[in-house]
Amino acid sequence: MADNLTRRGLLKGAATMACSAAAHPLMTSVTFAAAPWESRLVVLILRGGMDGLDAVRPVGDPAFRAARPGLSDPGVPLDGFYEMHPGLAALAPLWAAGELGFAHAVSTPYRDKRSHFDGQDLLEAGTAMDTALPRDGWLNRMLQTVPGLEGETAFAIGQDRLKILAGSAPVANWAPSVQFALSPQAQLLLEHVYEADPLFHSAASEATLLAASLASEAEAGEMASDDMMAMMQERGGRSERALAAFAADRLSRETRIAAFSINGWDTHRNQAGPMNARLESLAEVILTLKQGLGAAWAQTTVLAVTEFGRTVRENGTRGTDHGTGGAILLAGGAVRGGQVFGRWPGLGEADLYDRRDLMPTADVRAYAAWAMRGAFGIERGVLERDVFPGLDMGGDPKLLL
Repeated sequence: MADNLTRRGLLKGAATMACSAAAHPLMTSVTFAAAPWESRLVVLILRGGMDGLDAVRPVGDPAFRAARPGLSDPGVPLDGFYEMHPGLAALAPLWAAGELGFAHAVSTPYRDKRSHFDGQDLLEAGTAMDTALPRDGWLNRMLQTVPGLEGETAFAIGQDRLKILAGSAPVANWAPSVQFALSPQAQLLLEHVYEADPLFHSAASEATLLAASLASEAEAGEMASDDMMAMMQERGGRSERALAAFAADRLSRETRIAAFSINGWDTHRNQAGPMNARLESLAEVILTLKQGLGAAWAQTTVLAVTEFGRTVRENGTRGTDHGTGGAILLAGGAVRGGQVFGRWPGLGEADLYDRRDLMPTADVRAYAAWAMRGAFGIERGVLERDVFPGLDMGGDPKLLL
């Protein structure tokens, strides 16, 4: 058994936890910062490459159903052209109230290599693809433009703090202490998986949860990969709701900016189940924020972004592979919701990027910049020069009220 306890074997065989721990539902981090304004901004990093074509389905495009015969269960009608995935059905009242919207056919400048880690680094750094990645992230650079800023609280679970808020603007770190009783089998698994992997060696809490779960299944035989993924997503969902409740509590007081990860979006096979579970968890996070914020929800913008979209055509295992164009989710009382922003490029083969992906027609960074412009009044020149160096924000999409 010990010969099979390698990180490669675990990820590829037993767990099928997507293609890297970057997409893992039990690895997440949360960061907070205070700021001298009443508007709130929550940035959710959807790690693993959320399938925007599944979350917000362009059913009015005649090529959509043909490209996805195994991913076509009925959705929630939005505007006659788009439907919302049924996993987001709990958010339908927010759509009706104008507190939920989407932007489609968007991406960062990242192209072609389709690596989770590179894509996430570029997303959080907020730079162009041909620019050396800075050590700080775009939210921290925005905070650096605010005089007299004081850092409040930041904490991480399972990994270091988010790059998006890393930088010279003062933000403290905190990590909860977590204790687990490990069986000898689980401890052995932990040691083998992380022994020679310096990148993830520090992510002991994630591996500990996995090890403990595997150990409990040892006598009953090998756990099926789909069962393991479902177990991890369910535990991840509980953690995410708890983090959202904590975020709402801080944001209802002195905190004004929060960013955290919702992971597990890498859906290479049997996408329907995991995608539904992830979207239900995302909906619960947003509703938890709304409930916890109370009256402050009216001054809140939630921006959910991902490192890249996924292929237009489903693959042979009823999943989707790493792509380019995707979708953004926007929520909050400050959002001009009830609409899908962006220019739709079409799904005809000639319209696709590299003949396989949704063609991006807008930059994720532009939507983030306009959200900060509307929420905090930051000048366009500052956003294009200091926060997102070299970005052309384009025309105002009027995201916020």
